[in-house]
Amino acid sequence: MSIVPKETVEVIAQSIGISHFSTDAALALAPDVEYRIREIMQEAIKCMRHSRRTTLTTDDVDEALKLRNVEPVYGFASGGPLRFRRAIGYRDLFYLDDKDVEFKEVIEAPLPRAPLDTSIVCHWLAIEGVQPVIPENAPVQAIAAPSNGTNNEQKDGLPVEIKLPVKHILSRELQLYFDKITELAVSRSDSVLFKQALVSLATDSGLHPLVPYFTYFVADEVSRGLNNYSLLFALMRVVWNLLQNPHIQIEPYLHQLMPSVVTCLVAKRLGNRLADNHWELRDFTAKLVAAICKRYGHVYNTLQTRLTKTLLNALLDPKRALTQHYGAVQGLAALGPNVVRLLLLPNLGPYLSLLEPEMLLEKQKNEVKRHEAWRVYGALLVRLPFLFSPLP
Repeated sequence: MSIVPKETVEVIAQSIGISHFSTDAALALAPDVEYRIREIMQEAIKCMRHSRRTTLTTDDVDEALKLRNVEPVYGFASGGPLRFRRAIGYRDLFYLDDKDVEFKEVIEAPLPRAPLDTSIVCHWLAIEGVQPVIPENAPVQAIAAPSNGTNNEQKDGLPVEIKLPVKHILSRELQLYFDKITELAVSRSDSVLFKQALVSLATDSGLHPLVPYFTYFVADEVSRGLNNYSLLFALMRVVWNLLQNPHIQIEPYLHQLMPSVVTCLVAKRLGNRLADNHWELRDFTAKLVAAICKRYGHVYNTLQTRLTKTLLNALLDPKRALTQHYGAVQGLAALGPNVVRLLLLPNLGPYLSLLEPEMLLEKQKNEVKRHEAWRVYGALLVRLPFLFSPLP
């Protein structure tokens, strides 16, 4: 028995103008209709599979009809709701009421609006923290904070609600943690508790929300506290331990950290007392710079290039202080033997001709500058074995 009932065949016959259609003919034709439908659907499924899809579409059915030399189904979607009608003489049989459209009406009718295809448009939301003035971004006047936190504007006569950025909210525990770490770094950097706090910075897994706050704290304190040696050393130790934490993604904040780190390496004066061992701070910062380049050099391919250019300019500038030259030498040497061989060695002869007069008592009467010159010379001597090491 066919799954296509004879009533369906009779209704189709009536729809194409065959009014006198016997029941026996409908019963005989129903199995053949089912066979043809199965054949077309099997071909449509093959077309779907060859198209690497899992959803059958009307295009697959049209291709199947073409493969069987059958005229495809013509027509277009009206966009309106489907209208079901009950077949005359049948209580439980319904069909779709499709309106026949004359070609003359279609040709003379105005063209409909073309449908919009799905597309992706890219634009810059911000470039290095600065929002570009383009139509896709809201103007600065539009995001001015209103009294109720939202802003309603009129655009083409319609009200548009602009929601302001939501503030970054920290939990109470993280706020207390951040306040305690900053307090220890500023006022108690020599305490045992600060050393324990550094271990926590290097190991705890829930500190990622605090990374932008630590970044801003380090940059702000370095810019204001160049005369405070203990504070600068504590800040560099904070940065070092943040870099050691495997649970923190610090790459997005490197562009904010690097100026502070380089400042502690090649600044003219670090600390305000003769007892301040700023040489040790520069040595530690050089190791910190090398660790950053080694770990994130593949992410920022211009990081080491820009850093070596900055250090080399500081070394070759005769107007810079000898303390700055010392930091540049230590920074270049920490980046590896290849950097020493390619950048430091070719400029060693001209630099020593400028350094030697600063080391002699006859030509340099200032004892502090003589001591600084000997420190630079000692740093160069320590790095000399790397100059003649075999290539890796």
